[in-house]
Amino acid sequence: MAEESVNTVKSGKKEFVGIVKSDKMNKSIVVTVETTTLHPLYKKYVRQVKKLKAHDEANDAKVGDRVRVIECRPVSKEKCWNLVEIVERAR
Repeated sequence: MAEESVNTVKSGKKEFVGIVKSDKMNKSIVVTVETTTLHPLYKKYVRQVKKLKAHDEANDAKVGDRVRVIECRPVSKEKCWNLVEIVERAR
């Protein structure tokens, strides 16, 4: 898996590209976002993985899809991301 970058939209909201790991919930998906950062002391690239819960209104995304999510107001206790688009379908 390659490095996924953090983009900031004009409105100041964060935007990530990640891979769907779970779609078992109704209108929700779990997206894994992988980033690499340089360690300040050891100067080694460290991989960091985040799991985000995102709102998928149409239940379109499936496991393995590469998707783009954007920050939004809290939809539920743990969901504060919206699915913007499906970048690439799983094979």
